[in-house]
Amino acid sequence: MKSYLDLINECDSFPSQVTHPQNYQARLEDCYKLMHVDKPLGYITTPVINSLQHFKEASTDTVGRCFQLDYQSHTVRISGSTIDERSKSVATISEAWRDSGRFKTVSKWRNELYSVYDSDQKILFNVERAASPLFGVVTYGVHMTAFVRTTDGIKIWVPRRAREKHTYGGMLDNTVAGGISVGEGPLETLVREAEEEASFPEDLVREHAKACGTVSYFYVREERAGGEAGYLQPECQYVYDLEVGEEVVPEVNDGEVEEFRLWDIGMIKEALAKGEFKPNCALVMLDFFIRHGILTPENEADYIEVVARLHRRFEFPTA
Repeated sequence: MKSYLDLINECDSFPSQVTHPQNYQARLEDCYKLMHVDKPLGYITTPVINSLQHFKEASTDTVGRCFQLDYQSHTVRISGSTIDERSKSVATISEAWRDSGRFKTVSKWRNELYSVYDSDQKILFNVERAASPLFGVVTYGVHMTAFVRTTDGIKIWVPRRAREKHTYGGMLDNTVAGGISVGEGPLETLVREAEEEASFPEDLVREHAKACGTVSYFYVREERAGGEAGYLQPECQYVYDLEVGEEVVPEVNDGEVEEFRLWDIGMIKEALAKGEFKPNCALVMLDFFIRHGILTPENEADYIEVVARLHRRFEFPTA
């Protein structure tokens, strides 16, 4: 059975520069830094660097002109002086990976763009969602927990992901969750995802969803994330609560979810201990437990560590 700290270690799995500096430095030795001016935007792993090197060595390959690879400083820079030019360079590289079949991670092309930011919170370029782990950049999403207050205590609407999904098929999820695409903010993303995944009407979400902060972590991808293991994925999730009455029942809509079940806290704790939740959804559930007084210093020996680890500070610029 997994402890709460086990669940956090599983998701926030890249070593911390603060608490594990030697392990952190050892991992960096296997990476190149994706740079803009003097700021790192992400860490790129060796298999991806080998692919970029191949593009460079093919002197007639237009892909090789989309980036600069510095073997001395172990850095990568995207070509282009504007958002559009850099985005085009990133798209050219990403499409070359997809078309070559080199990486399984991009085989499930999303046609969905994520934005990458500089230290002034301005967009530097946009990247296809499926390719973002190969660049190692920070990505963003929204996660909402819909819950009901009953005479038996709080109960939470828990969906099970469709078993045929490319990523984490059949695992438990938060009530509503999704990535933030170009041109959308957190609330707009939440409204759209809530309707698509749970058939929640727009006015319900806009009027009653409560922003409750963020959860952040630095994930080292596993195969169940879709594709190869080992790519680096720092993520920040905007967290929302939605308290509803017993008459409000989420309904499967877009096929992303197999079913919804209204579970009490004991059932959720058991599922967490068995590792049945998607890794980042487990962290969002722990955050809910903390905010609602379910997880306390009195019942959790690692309380301070759990609370701190739900809010990883990145060495990269964020939105």
